[in-house]
Amino acid sequence: MKSAFYDDHFYHVYNRGTRKSRIFFSEENYRYCLKLISKYALRYKVGIVAYCLMPNHYHFLVRQQPGGSVALFLQTTFNAYAQAVNKQRGMHGTLFESSAQSLNVDTDAYLLELVRYIHLNPVTANLVKALQDWKFSDYGVWAGIKENLLATPCLRHEYFESGEAYRLYVDAFIQERSFSAIRQFLFHEEDD
Repeated sequence: MKSAFYDDHFYHVYNRGTRKSRIFFSEENYRYCLKLISKYALRYKVGIVAYCLMPNHYHFLVRQQPGGSVALFLQTTFNAYAQAVNKQRGMHGTLFESSAQSLNVDTDAYLLELVRYIHLNPVTANLVKALQDWKFSDYGVWAGIKENLLATPCLRHEYFESGEAYRLYVDAFIQERSFSAIRQFLFHEEDD
């Protein structure tokens, strides 16, 4: 994990299970982790901008608030989560492959692409067909179709005028990706 985080900076933080193994085994695990995230984000003054919890990894876009600590937030949250899962499942040892990785997000364009990438994870992994069907991300908050369960406010309104505008932004990427996948099978009239 990056050793220094700075106030008012955005970071993409992510990690996965040891040997790419599962880190969430039930809906109860996801809900418990979200409860820890909400609790420790508030304690360590970390804004959760976007997130997605996946069966074997997680992604967060976070912002360290003045006087906060992303490092302590991650350490405390995921140590508590790992201890609880180990106890519940009768396991021992590390749940995660390593310490969380982090990347500084230094432009608005990068931030928006990253939010979309984070939210698209369940669809690209073929876990659901529609993003709103994945319960363990804040896509629905950004899309204006779900209540925000975490203690930090959604930043969508700073970049999009509505949830519908964000949905269109995400859908445009999905449609382009789908078109790109079938483009090779289309006839090109100008080639005739």
